Amino acid sequence: MSSADDWKKRVRLNKLLGMWAAEKLGIKGRDAKAYSDGLALDTLDPERSDVLSRIRKDFDAAGVVQSDEQILHVMNEITLQVGSQMPVTRGGAEGALTVALARKLKPE
Repeated sequence: MSSADDWKKRVRLNKLLGMWAAEKLGIKGRDAKAYSDGLALDTLDPERSDVLSRIRKDFDAAGVVQSDEQILHVMNEITLQVGSQMPVTRGGAEGALTVALARKLKPE
């Protein structure tokens, strides 16, 4: 990602997408938050950052009927929503931001 703003948007996107997917999977409450946080944490790891594949795998395992196109449509809607909500900032504290978010999202 090219900037801290892009990275923040991706984390926010994955959290919101995770809440949507959790609802489709029938996951509620704290478990839904944990699922959502897991997708956001995956943003930190390039090997696990493909959230579409993860959601596809989870949906298939649970028998949730959603096409890739439907999932991508939701991803696009959330991307537009996140883009309009996030203020643009300047400066680079990506390393500190990564550590802070990882600590906040890390399961206890």
